[in-house]
Amino acid sequence: MSVVQVNTVPVREVFPGIRARVVHTARTSQSFVEIDAGVSFPQHQHPHEQTVNMLEGELEIVVGGETHRLTPGQVLVIPPDVPHSGT
Repeated sequence: MSVVQVNTVPVREVFPGIRARVVHTARTSQSFVEIDAGVSFPQHQHPHEQTVNMLEGELEIVVGGETHRLTPGQVLVIPPDVPHSGT
C-alpha cells in the first residue's frame, strides 16, 4: 500500500493542450488531467483500467465506438485495452 501526494507528481503534457499528473499501479491508471477548451486527444489504448472523474467542464469521449458526453459529477470507467479518444 502506498500514499501519493498528487501535487508532488510531475505534470507532463501527454498530448498538445493536455496536461496530466499520472499515477499507475499494476492494473489501474489514475490521471489528474487538465484539457484546454476545444482540444482533442487521439484514439489510444493501454493495459490499465482507467477511471474518468469529471470535476468541471464537459468531455465528449468515445470508448469502444460508443460516444459519451461527461459533465461534472459523472464517472466513466474505461476497461483495459479498449480504444478511446475525446474532445
